[in-house]
Amino acid sequence: MPIARDQVAAMVAKPEVAVGVTSILRIVFFLIGTSTLWAQADSTSTYRKRVLETTEIDFLTSYYTQDGENAAVTGGRGTEELQDATATIIVSIPLNDDDILSIDAGVSAYTSASSSNINPFDGDSDPFVASSSASSGDVWSNVTLGYTHSSKDRNTIWNVHGSVSAEYDYLSIGFGGGISRLFNQQNTELSLSANVLLDSWSLIYPVELRRDNFRRSSITGNRDYNPVFTPLEQKDRNSYSLGLTLSQILSRNLQGSLTLDVVRQDGLLSTPFQRVYFSDFEDSFIDNFHLADDIERLPNERWKVALGGRLNYYINEFITLRSFARYYTDDWNLSSFTASVELPIKIGSKFTVYPSYRYYNQSAVEYFRPYNEHLSTDTYYTSDFDLSDYQSNQYGFGFRYTDIFTSFHIRRLRLKTIDVKYYYYDRNTPFRSSLITAGFNFVVGK
Repeated sequence: MPIARDQVAAMVAKPEVAVGVTSILRIVFFLIGTSTLWAQADSTSTYRKRVLETTEIDFLTSYYTQDGENAAVTGGRGTEELQDATATIIVSIPLNDDDILSIDAGVSAYTSASSSNINPFDGDSDPFVASSSASSGDVWSNVTLGYTHSSKDRNTIWNVHGSVSAEYDYLSIGFGGGISRLFNQQNTELSLSANVLLDSWSLIYPVELRRDNFRRSSITGNRDYNPVFTPLEQKDRNSYSLGLTLSQILSRNLQGSLTLDVVRQDGLLSTPFQRVYFSDFEDSFIDNFHLADDIERLPNERWKVALGGRLNYYINEFITLRSFARYYTDDWNLSSFTASVELPIKIGSKFTVYPSYRYYNQSAVEYFRPYNEHLSTDTYYTSDFDLSDYQSNQYGFGFRYTDIFTSFHIRRLRLKTIDVKYYYYDRNTPFRSSLITAGFNFVVGK
């Protein structure tokens, strides 16, 4: 189900696959974290520290809610109300001194007033009112397996992973891997990664374009509603990405990195149940619901390039400054800029708070027009405001509790950390969202 998050704009064509990519990124972040541990190991020592001392288990959960007035399902006009709850478990198992097996499994359940209007004709039909149709909710599930190996001198790390994600109208299979090499007494790290996502859709169209019985006798305006609709021939989408990262310790207090991502996509890059309206067609309505002239149609190829950089500065033992910036562009003429800052502040030996801010802006793809402004002579068209010209601000606050001696335990599970974060997101269009996440990290003791 689409969840509007421009944070993943450099990785995927549409927000609906953000959840699936999240699971893969979670593995990547885990590997980055463990590579930091490896970098701290003394390769000249006769004692070789294990990459991971014992099995660790992460329990993650989140609740997301959004609202807006530009739903793509109803052609750029209508409610975007949505609620989503997720639960994930990640198990990291040391197989020996050098190898880690990770298992990531999660489910996500949503209810959406927007997608419910794929079939809105169950009473008073209105794009700003949720329908009770079957498309008003769904459950997404994912499993990702990862394997990581570190060389004995801890200067080379490689990994592979595979994933499967599914919900009622799509199936995604992903796989990939990467390799990292540390140089310069482990002060420099060069990483290369590659990922493939193979998605397959069930083609679900707006109900009025399926020629179903949708109360045709109630049509007002142009009562001779009879759109010339051509079903899509393709239902697969393939995404291929390459990433290159250079990380460097610049001084005792400063660390930076540069990342280049290149993504190629082909196949079905539009969403089959998102309506489009033509200004040169006479309008037809049932109640207050505008009947579709066509569905979103976009090119079946897309190239993307993103260049990003991070700088982390250790101010003192209590405060660290983390900053990030990224520029993104693609061949649909969408370009964007992202800048964010986070300021972890350590309070005592166990607590850390970290306020954050993120700014984002983007230009529109060349195929975007708002509600009822496309022409029937256009080849491609979309009224999805995720592909429009906008800017956004995200404000966040989180805290971490660290149980230094893992004294709290549930049987053999010993608590290591608790992370709680809250984000508020606001666009300069009528769209806003809130996200709260919680994570519990346990080590398995004897």
